[in-house]
Amino acid sequence: MILSIETATSNCSVALHSLEGELLLVEERDEPNIHASKLFVFIKSVLEKNSIASLKAIAVSKGPGSYTGLRIGVSAAKGLCYGLDLPLIAINTLQGIAHAASNLISEDALLIPMIDARRMEVYNAIFDHKLNEVNATCATILNETSFVKYLSKPCYFLGDGMPKCKEVLSIHKNAFFIDDIKASAKAIGALAVAKYKNGQFEDLAYFEPYYLKEFVTQSTFHTK
Repeated sequence: MILSIETATSNCSVALHSLEGELLLVEERDEPNIHASKLFVFIKSVLEKNSIASLKAIAVSKGPGSYTGLRIGVSAAKGLCYGLDLPLIAINTLQGIAHAASNLISEDALLIPMIDARRMEVYNAIFDHKLNEVNATCATILNETSFVKYLSKPCYFLGDGMPKCKEVLSIHKNAFFIDDIKASAKAIGALAVAKYKNGQFEDLAYFEPYYLKEFVTQSTFHTK
């Protein structure tokens, strides 16, 4: 089995898949700032119902996304890998979001998953219906001209950054918006199965989350 972890957004999610890709169990809750308190509770719950000896790998959502959430998820995944002597599989968070809708679109359409990055900015990537990358992960400031060169085809926007995109692109005839699809360990585990079979593992000693942007702390200075 493969244990997968998703903490890149507000959804704290843990799932278990068979090596045939079957979803065996999932524990998740979409609520801000619960990753530190709930992640290991969910991991324990999933593993209590299954044999730890049957685990073959740990998969984790690598980002982009919340700096704190990614640190918690990746640290947990690496700790499990070290403790259980298992390989680590990393999945792009945006590809995981796209996976959840890949069977909902036509062959000529594009999937544009988005993660809210505050204000009118999102982290996004673009995939075709087979989840081949059309445009790499990047940060985009949303306006009426965003994605114009792709909108000659049907484009399906999804993820927690989608509502902001809908505000500026809803008038475009080729812009479609999919509700209620979020980052989840269910998709991370499903994508991890193929990587496991191909032996695509991360170097535990050097693997770090993919933040996309550097984390900048804000300080308040007081003057007399």
